Amino acid sequence: MTNDQNSIAEHDLILAVEKSITGRAWVARPAENRFVQAIAQNHDLPEIVARVIVGRGITVDEATTFLNPTLKETLPDPSHFKDMDKACNRIADAIVSGEKVAVFGDYDVDGATSSAIFKRFFKSINQDITAYIPDRMSEGYGPNTKALLELKAAGHKLVITVDCGIVSFDPLSAAHGAGLDVIVVDHHQAEARLPDAVAVVNPNRLDEEQGYGQLAAIGVSFITIVGINRELRNRGWYKEQSIKEPNIIEWLDLVALGTICDVVPLVGINRALVSQGLKIMATRGNVGLKALSDVAGISETPGTYHAGFLLGPRVNAGGRVGRSEAGTILLSTDDEEEAVKISSELNTYNAERQAIEAMVLEDAMDQVSQKIGPGGIVPPIIIASGHGWHPGVIGIVAGRLKEHFGRPTIIIAIDENGDAKGSGRSITGVDLGSAITAARQAEILTAGGGHAMAAGLSMRGEQIDALNEFLTDRLRINVDDAVKSLSLKLDGVLSLSAVNPDLVHMLDQIGPFGQGNAGPRFAFSDAFVSYVDVVGKDHVKCSFKGGDGCTVKAMSFRSADKPLGRLLLDSRGKSIKIAGTIRNNTWNGRTSAEIFIDDASE
Repeated sequence: MTNDQNSIAEHDLILAVEKSITGRAWVARPAENRFVQAIAQNHDLPEIVARVIVGRGITVDEATTFLNPTLKETLPDPSHFKDMDKACNRIADAIVSGEKVAVFGDYDVDGATSSAIFKRFFKSINQDITAYIPDRMSEGYGPNTKALLELKAAGHKLVITVDCGIVSFDPLSAAHGAGLDVIVVDHHQAEARLPDAVAVVNPNRLDEEQGYGQLAAIGVSFITIVGINRELRNRGWYKEQSIKEPNIIEWLDLVALGTICDVVPLVGINRALVSQGLKIMATRGNVGLKALSDVAGISETPGTYHAGFLLGPRVNAGGRVGRSEAGTILLSTDDEEEAVKISSELNTYNAERQAIEAMVLEDAMDQVSQKIGPGGIVPPIIIASGHGWHPGVIGIVAGRLKEHFGRPTIIIAIDENGDAKGSGRSITGVDLGSAITAARQAEILTAGGGHAMAAGLSMRGEQIDALNEFLTDRLRINVDDAVKSLSLKLDGVLSLSAVNPDLVHMLDQIGPFGQGNAGPRFAFSDAFVSYVDVVGKDHVKCSFKGGDGCTVKAMSFRSADKPLGRLLLDSRGKSIKIAGTIRNNTWNGRTSAEIFIDDASE
């Protein structure tokens, strides 16, 4: 056993794979057999399903709630959060007095869904609310003084920021000075200092009780609307106005979409919000989501995959390369003709985004590879920058390079004036958001923040070397520890003959899967490669044959030019070990189970 893997006991290894083609040990998720048997018996589940549940740290007592996540048991009282009552009272006052209100959102999916849910709430109670989504290119992320003062000049007395605002000190101070009330509804990491606002609702305030920091902005927005609705009910306003109280639950499809796409942990309250929200999404009641699902070719019951990889990128495309407000308009409209038009527009933007992304990705990959050199040592932090790179795709490119090199990565776009915008993605165990906040406090950045796995920043281009040095010094030890403990956690070993739609359906009972609740992943030994080829640009498609003659199809995405893809392509006619997840694929009315390959070993 190597020194890097000396913390992994031999009996924890799956199929004795100590170092796979991606450099990871295959490690069994701990699952004590007596707990597995108890959950299997109590809930009439196959042992493999119970083993997956126990492997996620779920106890026998917690299994019922885990299998049936409900909002009744997990949704907190809105008043649990600091400033929530103050926020709900101020918004209720605005509604009662007919004040002009605006919601100021981010241009990503979390911001679009948060803005849309406020628009839907106000519309449901016969009130108007202006949605303002800043342009990524000309305004950047978060509230800016010019926009806030323009909203004030247009007669708005209250602005609610969603998915932004927690570190917008100067713009919110200017708004306060101009007599504009602002309420911050955010989830990004806060500082000890809070912005000048009527109320700051954020589960990640430093003075907030722990327990709900995993909420996305849409989750915080939903709970805020629950609080506003309760306040209006308690005031008797619905009765006075002869208005039917809205059915807030019908907007959980938006909550599910934003939560999944912001890649926050799908545990606790998030698990319940997404589980229930996907059920609402399946009813296709939101005309915008319905039109977007149609243009994305979704013909089956939507899950986290469809939300995260088909719907989310199209909503995001408006903010990345098109109209920043398109996603919010789509998700809040009840006009089917408008929904179809915007969905088509977003689909076109998404295709443009993919083309731009490919160009920036190639440039960034070449830049980093040249710095590392053949056989070189990968640095703790990867930073690539380029003049003229489109800021709308740098976050996606950062994610691609993070996957390729296994290090926290920041991609920076520099404009003709030397101003730079960056987006970063991190690896498990390395809090990038806090480091970016510290860099801003050290005045290396002009703006910046985020959360553990993702962050954004603004700076002068000449400060990039200083940022690299600062982050390397701050995060080197954390990165080294994270890389040394690199492993692929598996739920057991399956035979290829066990891969069938019934097993996938049973495993789906313990979804939704995502960050914090990883999809079940298994190892398969002696998988004979009967067919392998590159499909699309860089995906590898395979067929494996088991010892009993069964055949299972498999895919390895974006791997053709990586060690994993090359191993698969070189293994035709050979037996190898593979690891991955299984998912059902429905085509022409026929459902089959396929393996999505994450790793392999000879």
